[in-house]
Amino acid sequence: MWATDPKILYSSTVTVYTILSKVHSDRHVYPAAGVLFVHVLERECFKGEFPPYPKMGEISNDPITFNTNLMGYPDRPGWLRYIQRTPYSDGVLYGSPTTDNVGKLTTIEITAYNRRTFETARHNLIIHIKLAEDFPLPYQAEFFIKNMNVEEMLASEVLGDFLGAVKNVWQPERLNAINITSALDRGGRVPLPINDMKEGVYVMVGADVTFSSCLREVENPQNQLRCSQEMEPVITCDKKFRTQFHIDWCKISLVDKTQHVSTYQEIIRGEGILPDGGEYKPPSENLKSRDYYSDFLITLAVPSAIALVLFLILAYIMCCRREGVIQLVHHSAIQKSTKELREMSKNREIAWPLSTLPVFHPVTGEIVPPVHPDSFDNTSMPLMQTQQNLPHQTQIPQQQTEGKWYT
Repeated sequence: MWATDPKILYSSTVTVYTILSKVHSDRHVYPAAGVLFVHVLERECFKGEFPPYPKMGEISNDPITFNTNLMGYPDRPGWLRYIQRTPYSDGVLYGSPTTDNVGKLTTIEITAYNRRTFETARHNLIIHIKLAEDFPLPYQAEFFIKNMNVEEMLASEVLGDFLGAVKNVWQPERLNAINITSALDRGGRVPLPINDMKEGVYVMVGADVTFSSCLREVENPQNQLRCSQEMEPVITCDKKFRTQFHIDWCKISLVDKTQHVSTYQEIIRGEGILPDGGEYKPPSENLKSRDYYSDFLITLAVPSAIALVLFLILAYIMCCRREGVIQLVHHSAIQKSTKELREMSKNREIAWPLSTLPVFHPVTGEIVPPVHPDSFDNTSMPLMQTQQNLPHQTQIPQQQTEGKWYT
Protein backbone atom coordinates (compact mmCIF):
# COMPACT_ATOMS: atom_id res chain seq x y z
CA MET A 1 0.00 0.00 0.00
CA TRP A 2 2.76 2.45 0.93
CA ALA A 3 4.57 1.68 -2.33
CA THR A 4 1.75 3.27 -4.35
CA ASP A 5 2.26 6.60 -2.64
CA PRO A 6 5.45 8.10 -4.12
CA LYS A 7 5.34 11.11 -1.84
CA ILE A 8 5.65 9.05 1.33
CA LEU A 9 8.35 6.90 -0.20
CA TYR A 10 10.37 9.93 -1.27
CA SER A 11 10.14 11.57 2.13
CA SER A 12 11.19 8.41 3.90
CA THR A 13 14.09 7.92 1.52
CA VAL A 14 15.38 11.44 1.97
CA THR A 15 15.15 11.20 5.73
CA VAL A 16 17.15 7.97 5.92
CA TYR A 17 19.80 9.31 3.57
CA THR A 18 20.28 12.42 5.67
CA ILE A 19 20.62 10.50 8.93
CA LEU A 20 23.11 8.09 7.42
CA SER A 21 25.27 10.95 6.26
CA LYS A 22 25.35 12.45 9.74
CA VAL A 23 25.68 9.39 11.94
CA HIS A 24 27.37 6.52 10.14
CA SER A 25 30.05 8.55 8.41
CA ASP A 26 33.32 9.02 10.30
CA ARG A 27 34.10 12.50 11.53
CA HIS A 28 37.61 13.92 11.45
CA VAL A 29 38.74 16.63 13.86
CA TYR A 30 42.15 18.32 14.17
CA PRO A 31 42.83 19.63 17.71
CA ALA A 32 46.13 21.20 18.72
CA ALA A 33 48.31 20.01 21.56
CA GLY A 34 48.06 22.15 24.64
CA VAL A 35 44.79 23.75 23.55
CA LEU A 36 41.34 22.90 24.88
CA PHE A 37 39.42 20.50 22.62
CA VAL A 38 35.60 20.38 22.80
CA HIS A 39 33.31 18.14 20.74
CA VAL A 40 29.53 18.13 21.29
CA LEU A 41 27.50 14.95 20.72
CA GLU A 42 24.18 16.35 19.53
CA ARG A 43 21.09 14.28 20.20
CA GLU A 44 19.41 15.66 17.09
CA CYS A 45 21.88 13.79 14.89
CA PHE A 46 20.83 10.45 16.40
CA LYS A 47 17.07 10.79 16.93
CA GLY A 48 16.13 9.64 13.45
CA GLU A 49 18.43 6.63 13.61
CA PHE A 50 16.23 4.69 16.03
CA PRO A 51 13.10 2.92 14.73
CA PRO A 52 10.32 3.73 14.29
CA TYR A 53 11.93 6.36 12.08
CA PRO A 54 10.30 9.79 12.39
CA LYS A 55 8.66 11.34 9.39
CA MET A 56 9.57 14.67 7.91
CA GLY A 57 8.75 17.41 10.42
CA GLU A 58 7.98 14.96 13.22
CA ILE A 59 9.61 15.73 16.57
CA SER A 60 10.73 12.98 18.94
CA ASN A 61 12.19 13.45 22.40
CA ASP A 62 13.40 10.00 23.41
CA PRO A 63 16.02 9.75 26.18
CA ILE A 64 19.42 9.15 24.59
CA THR A 65 22.73 8.44 26.33
CA PHE A 66 26.20 8.02 24.84
CA ASN A 67 29.09 5.68 25.49
CA THR A 68 32.56 6.74 24.32
CA ASN A 69 35.72 4.62 24.24
CA LEU A 70 38.99 4.33 22.38
CA MET A 71 38.71 1.81 19.59
CA GLY A 72 39.82 -1.58 20.89
CA TYR A 73 39.81 -0.42 24.53
CA PRO A 74 37.06 -0.10 27.16
CA ASP A 75 37.81 3.52 28.11
CA ARG A 76 38.90 6.82 26.61
CA PRO A 77 42.45 8.23 26.48
CA GLY A 78 43.70 9.81 29.68
CA TRP A 79 43.48 13.36 28.37
CA LEU A 80 39.89 13.05 27.10
CA ARG A 81 36.83 13.41 29.37
CA TYR A 82 33.11 13.03 28.75
CA ILE A 83 30.06 14.48 30.48
CA GLN A 84 26.29 14.29 29.99
CA ARG A 85 24.01 15.45 32.79
CA THR A 86 20.70 13.91 31.69
CA PRO A 87 19.48 11.67 28.83
CA TYR A 88 17.71 14.75 27.45
CA SER A 89 20.88 16.87 27.13
CA ASP A 90 23.77 16.68 24.67
CA GLY A 91 27.00 14.91 25.55
CA VAL A 92 30.36 16.69 25.49
CA LEU A 93 33.86 15.32 24.88
CA TYR A 94 36.55 17.69 26.13
CA GLY A 95 40.18 17.69 27.12
CA SER A 96 43.64 18.98 26.36
CA PRO A 97 45.95 16.69 24.33
CA THR A 98 49.65 16.71 25.14
CA THR A 99 52.72 16.72 22.92
CA ASP A 100 53.08 12.96 23.45
CA ASN A 101 49.88 12.49 21.41
CA VAL A 102 51.05 14.55 18.43
CA GLY A 103 51.01 12.53 15.22
CA LYS A 104 49.03 9.65 16.75
CA LEU A 105 45.71 8.74 15.20
CA THR A 106 43.04 8.48 17.91
CA THR A 107 39.74 6.84 17.00
CA ILE A 108 36.88 7.23 19.46
CA GLU A 109 33.89 4.93 19.13
CA ILE A 110 30.63 6.74 19.99
CA THR A 111 27.61 4.56 20.74
CA ALA A 112 24.19 6.15 21.26
CA TYR A 113 21.52 4.32 23.28
CA ASN A 114 17.81 5.02 23.02
CA ARG A 115 16.52 4.42 26.54
CA ARG A 116 12.93 4.01 25.34
CA THR A 117 13.37 1.50 22.51
CA PHE A 118 16.80 0.09 23.57
CA GLU A 119 18.12 0.63 20.06
CA THR A 120 21.74 1.64 19.43
CA ALA A 121 23.59 3.69 16.82
CA ARG A 122 27.32 4.10 16.38
CA HIS A 123 29.86 6.19 14.52
CA ASN A 124 33.58 6.95 14.89
CA LEU A 125 35.31 10.20 15.76
CA ILE A 126 38.84 10.30 14.31
CA ILE A 127 41.12 12.77 16.12
CA HIS A 128 44.27 14.03 14.38
CA ILE A 129 46.39 15.84 17.01
CA LYS A 130 48.77 18.42 15.64
CA LEU A 131 51.40 20.63 17.22
CA ALA A 132 50.30 24.20 17.91
CA GLU A 133 52.41 26.98 16.44
CA ASP A 134 52.44 29.01 19.66
CA PHE A 135 52.91 26.01 21.97
CA PRO A 136 53.82 26.04 24.73
CA LEU A 137 52.47 29.28 26.15
CA PRO A 138 54.92 30.02 28.98
CA TYR A 139 52.62 31.91 31.37
CA GLN A 140 49.64 29.93 32.64
CA ALA A 141 46.96 30.93 35.14
CA GLU A 142 44.27 28.68 36.57
CA PHE A 143 41.03 30.25 37.83
CA PHE A 144 38.36 28.65 40.00
CA ILE A 145 34.86 29.80 39.01
CA LYS A 146 32.32 29.07 41.73
CA ASN A 147 29.06 29.78 39.91
CA MET A 148 29.57 27.50 36.90
CA ASN A 149 29.33 23.83 36.04
CA VAL A 150 31.70 22.25 33.57
CA GLU A 151 29.11 21.76 30.80
CA GLU A 152 28.02 25.39 31.16
CA MET A 153 31.60 26.58 30.89
CA LEU A 154 32.24 24.42 27.82
CA ALA A 155 29.64 26.35 25.84
CA SER A 156 31.43 28.41 23.22
CA GLU A 157 29.73 31.70 24.08
CA VAL A 158 30.36 31.37 27.84
CA LEU A 159 34.00 30.38 27.37
CA GLY A 160 34.42 33.25 24.90
CA ASP A 161 33.07 35.74 27.44
CA PHE A 162 35.48 34.46 30.08
CA LEU A 163 38.50 34.64 27.76
CA GLY A 164 37.46 38.17 26.82
CA ALA A 165 37.40 39.23 30.47
CA VAL A 166 40.81 37.64 31.08
CA LYS A 167 42.24 39.37 28.02
CA ASN A 168 41.06 42.77 29.26
CA VAL A 169 42.82 42.16 32.57
CA TRP A 170 45.98 40.48 31.23
CA GLN A 171 46.44 42.27 27.85
CA PRO A 172 48.35 39.46 26.07
CA GLU A 173 48.94 39.07 22.34
CA ARG A 174 48.00 35.38 22.33
CA LEU A 175 45.58 33.83 24.80
CA ASN A 176 44.26 30.27 24.71
CA ALA A 177 42.16 28.08 26.97
CA ILE A 178 44.38 25.16 27.94
CA ASN A 179 42.14 22.96 30.06
CA ILE A 180 38.85 22.83 31.95
CA THR A 181 38.33 20.58 34.98
CA SER A 182 35.30 20.07 37.16
CA ALA A 183 35.75 20.68 40.88
CA LEU A 184 34.43 17.15 41.48
CA ASP A 185 37.52 15.78 39.70
CA ARG A 186 39.69 17.72 42.16
CA GLY A 187 38.08 16.20 45.24
CA GLY A 188 35.22 18.67 45.60
CA ARG A 189 31.85 17.76 47.07
CA VAL A 190 28.54 17.52 45.27
CA PRO A 191 26.63 20.75 46.08
CA LEU A 192 23.30 20.72 47.83
CA PRO A 193 20.26 21.08 45.56
CA ILE A 194 19.29 24.46 47.00
CA ASN A 195 19.46 27.93 45.49
CA ASP A 196 20.71 26.44 42.22
CA MET A 197 24.20 25.86 43.66
CA LYS A 198 27.02 24.94 41.27
CA GLU A 199 29.86 22.50 41.69
CA GLY A 200 32.51 24.92 40.38
CA VAL A 201 35.02 24.57 37.58
CA TYR A 202 38.76 25.14 37.13
CA VAL A 203 39.78 26.94 33.93
CA MET A 204 43.44 27.14 32.89
CA VAL A 205 44.49 29.74 30.33
CA GLY A 206 47.87 30.49 28.82
CA ALA A 207 49.41 33.68 27.46
CA ASP A 208 52.66 34.86 25.93
CA VAL A 209 53.30 37.80 28.28
CA THR A 210 54.01 37.90 31.99
CA PHE A 211 51.20 38.19 34.52
CA SER A 212 49.56 41.57 35.00
CA SER A 213 49.70 43.53 38.24
CA CYS A 214 46.06 42.72 38.93
CA LEU A 215 46.73 38.98 38.88
CA ARG A 216 49.78 39.52 41.10
CA GLU A 217 47.67 41.25 43.77
CA VAL A 218 46.65 37.89 45.20
CA GLU A 219 50.29 37.35 46.22
CA ASN A 220 50.30 40.42 48.49
CA PRO A 221 50.81 39.68 52.22
CA GLN A 222 47.51 41.38 53.08
CA ASN A 223 45.57 39.21 50.66
CA GLN A 224 47.44 36.11 51.76
CA LEU A 225 46.45 36.88 55.34
CA ARG A 226 42.82 37.35 54.35
CA CYS A 227 42.87 34.04 52.48
CA SER A 228 44.32 32.26 55.51
CA GLN A 229 41.43 33.67 57.56
CA GLU A 230 38.92 32.46 54.93
CA MET A 231 38.12 36.03 53.91
CA GLU A 232 37.76 37.30 50.37
CA PRO A 233 40.89 39.16 49.17
CA VAL A 234 40.74 42.66 47.71
CA ILE A 235 41.37 42.45 43.93
CA THR A 236 40.95 45.60 41.86
CA CYS A 237 39.98 43.80 38.63
CA ASP A 238 37.40 41.52 40.22
CA LYS A 239 34.58 43.79 39.07
CA LYS A 240 35.36 42.90 35.45
CA PHE A 241 34.46 39.28 36.20
CA ARG A 242 31.80 39.70 38.90
CA THR A 243 28.96 40.47 36.51
CA GLN A 244 29.04 36.92 35.10
CA PHE A 245 31.80 34.92 36.81
CA HIS A 246 32.39 34.59 40.56
CA ILE A 247 36.09 33.81 40.93
CA ASP A 248 37.67 32.47 44.10
CA TRP A 249 40.89 34.49 44.08
CA CYS A 250 42.36 32.50 46.95
CA LYS A 251 42.51 29.44 44.65
CA ILE A 252 44.15 31.11 41.67
CA SER A 253 47.37 29.47 40.48
CA LEU A 254 50.06 31.32 38.51
CA VAL A 255 52.71 29.20 36.78
CA ASP A 256 55.73 30.57 34.92
CA LYS A 257 57.04 27.89 32.56
CA THR A 258 60.11 29.96 31.63
CA GLN A 259 61.71 29.12 34.97
CA HIS A 260 61.55 25.37 34.28
CA VAL A 261 62.77 25.22 30.70
CA SER A 262 66.37 24.39 31.63
CA THR A 263 65.22 21.53 33.83
CA TYR A 264 63.35 19.87 30.98
CA GLN A 265 66.29 20.34 28.60
CA GLU A 266 68.63 18.47 30.93
CA ILE A 267 66.52 15.29 30.75
CA ILE A 268 68.32 12.67 28.68
CA ARG A 269 66.13 9.83 27.53
CA GLY A 270 67.73 6.44 26.97
CA GLU A 271 66.94 3.88 24.34
CA GLY A 272 64.81 1.85 26.75
CA ILE A 273 67.16 -1.18 26.60
CA LEU A 274 68.70 -2.57 29.76
CA PRO A 275 72.49 -3.05 29.79
CA ASP A 276 73.80 -6.55 29.14
CA GLY A 277 74.34 -8.30 32.46
CA GLY A 278 75.81 -11.50 31.06
CA GLU A 279 74.38 -14.95 30.94
CA TYR A 280 71.68 -15.77 33.45
CA LYS A 281 72.82 -18.26 36.08
CA PRO A 282 70.04 -19.98 37.98
CA PRO A 283 70.62 -21.11 41.57
CA SER A 284 72.14 -24.52 42.20
CA GLU A 285 69.88 -27.52 42.59
CA ASN A 286 71.89 -28.83 45.59
CA LEU A 287 70.57 -26.32 48.08
CA LYS A 288 70.85 -27.25 51.74
CA SER A 289 67.63 -27.40 53.70
CA ARG A 290 67.47 -25.08 56.65
CA ASP A 291 66.36 -26.21 60.09
CA TYR A 292 63.87 -23.79 61.64
CA TYR A 293 63.58 -25.67 64.97
CA SER A 294 66.08 -23.44 66.75
CA ASP A 295 64.38 -20.31 65.39
CA PHE A 296 61.05 -21.62 66.67
CA LEU A 297 62.47 -22.20 70.15
CA ILE A 298 64.05 -18.77 70.26
CA THR A 299 60.79 -17.17 69.18
CA LEU A 300 58.94 -18.81 72.07
CA ALA A 301 61.68 -18.90 74.70
CA VAL A 302 62.63 -15.23 74.71
CA PRO A 303 59.09 -13.84 75.32
CA SER A 304 58.39 -16.60 77.88
CA ALA A 305 61.56 -15.80 79.81
CA ILE A 306 60.78 -12.09 79.88
CA ALA A 307 57.25 -12.78 81.11
CA LEU A 308 58.56 -15.08 83.85
CA VAL A 309 61.06 -12.48 85.08
CA LEU A 310 58.38 -9.82 85.23
CA PHE A 311 56.09 -12.18 87.16
CA LEU A 312 58.79 -12.93 89.72
CA ILE A 313 59.55 -9.24 90.21
CA LEU A 314 55.88 -8.46 90.75
CA ALA A 315 55.51 -11.38 93.21
CA TYR A 316 58.53 -10.18 95.19
CA ILE A 317 57.18 -6.65 95.42
CA MET A 318 53.71 -7.74 96.49
CA CYS A 319 54.57 -10.54 98.89
CA CYS A 320 58.07 -9.92 100.23
CA ARG A 321 58.38 -6.17 100.44
CA ARG A 322 56.84 -4.22 103.34
CA GLU A 323 54.86 -1.98 101.02
CA GLY A 324 53.35 -4.96 99.33
CA VAL A 325 52.43 -6.60 102.62
CA ILE A 326 50.79 -3.38 103.81
CA GLN A 327 48.80 -3.20 100.64
CA LEU A 328 47.68 -6.79 101.05
CA VAL A 329 46.65 -6.21 104.69
CA HIS A 330 44.83 -3.03 103.77
CA HIS A 331 43.04 -4.86 101.00
CA SER A 332 42.09 -7.66 103.38
CA ALA A 333 40.77 -5.16 105.97
CA ILE A 334 38.64 -3.50 103.32
CA GLN A 335 37.21 -6.84 102.29
CA LYS A 336 36.47 -7.75 105.94
CA SER A 337 34.73 -4.43 106.61
CA THR A 338 32.70 -4.78 103.47
CA LYS A 339 31.60 -8.25 104.53
CA GLU A 340 30.55 -7.03 108.00
CA LEU A 341 28.53 -4.17 106.52
CA ARG A 342 26.74 -6.56 104.24
CA GLU A 343 25.88 -8.89 107.18
CA MET A 344 24.58 -5.95 109.24
CA SER A 345 22.47 -4.69 106.36
CA LYS A 346 20.66 -8.03 106.23
CA ASN A 347 19.54 -7.82 109.92
CA ARG A 348 18.78 -4.15 110.21
CA GLU A 349 15.36 -2.99 111.50
CA ILE A 350 13.35 0.16 111.08
CA ALA A 351 14.44 2.76 113.65
CA TRP A 352 11.85 4.23 116.02
CA PRO A 353 11.12 7.90 115.59
CA LEU A 354 12.58 10.30 118.13
CA SER A 355 9.12 11.17 119.53
CA THR A 356 8.71 7.60 120.83
CA LEU A 357 12.03 7.41 122.68
CA PRO A 358 12.17 8.02 126.49
CA VAL A 359 13.00 11.57 127.58
CA PHE A 360 14.29 13.08 130.82
CA HIS A 361 12.53 15.64 133.01
CA PRO A 362 14.33 18.97 132.71
CA VAL A 363 14.24 19.63 136.51
CA THR A 364 14.19 16.35 138.41
CA GLY A 365 15.97 14.24 135.86
CA GLU A 366 13.37 11.51 136.07
CA ILE A 367 12.49 9.47 133.01
CA VAL A 368 9.24 10.60 131.49
CA PRO A 369 7.33 7.90 129.62
CA PRO A 370 7.26 8.49 125.91
CA VAL A 371 4.25 9.83 124.22
CA HIS A 372 2.86 6.96 122.21
CA PRO A 373 0.22 7.66 119.62
CA ASP A 374 -1.81 4.59 120.59
CA SER A 375 -2.35 5.59 124.28
CA PHE A 376 -4.63 8.58 123.74
CA ASP A 377 -6.16 10.78 121.18
CA ASN A 378 -3.65 12.92 119.40
CA THR A 379 -6.18 15.54 118.49
CA SER A 380 -6.83 16.50 122.16
CA MET A 381 -3.18 16.34 123.17
CA PRO A 382 -1.56 19.77 123.52
CA LEU A 383 1.63 20.36 121.66
CA MET A 384 3.43 21.38 124.90
CA GLN A 385 2.64 20.49 128.52
CA THR A 386 1.87 23.36 130.85
CA GLN A 387 3.73 23.90 134.11
CA GLN A 388 0.77 22.70 136.18
CA ASN A 389 0.87 19.27 134.54
CA LEU A 390 4.47 18.72 135.48
CA PRO A 391 4.98 17.04 138.88
CA HIS A 392 7.36 18.41 141.50
CA GLN A 393 7.27 21.77 139.82
CA THR A 394 8.44 24.65 142.07
CA GLN A 395 5.69 27.25 142.44
CA ILE A 396 6.68 30.77 141.51
CA PRO A 397 4.86 33.54 143.43
CA GLN A 398 2.51 35.61 141.32
CA GLN A 399 1.83 39.31 141.74
CA GLN A 400 -1.71 40.57 142.09
CA THR A 401 -3.04 43.79 140.78
CA GLU A 402 -3.15 45.38 144.29
CA GLY A 403 0.64 44.97 144.64
CA LYS A 404 0.57 42.22 147.32
CA TRP A 405 2.50 39.02 147.21
CA TYR A 406 1.10 35.54 147.94
CA THR A 407 2.85 32.30 148.27
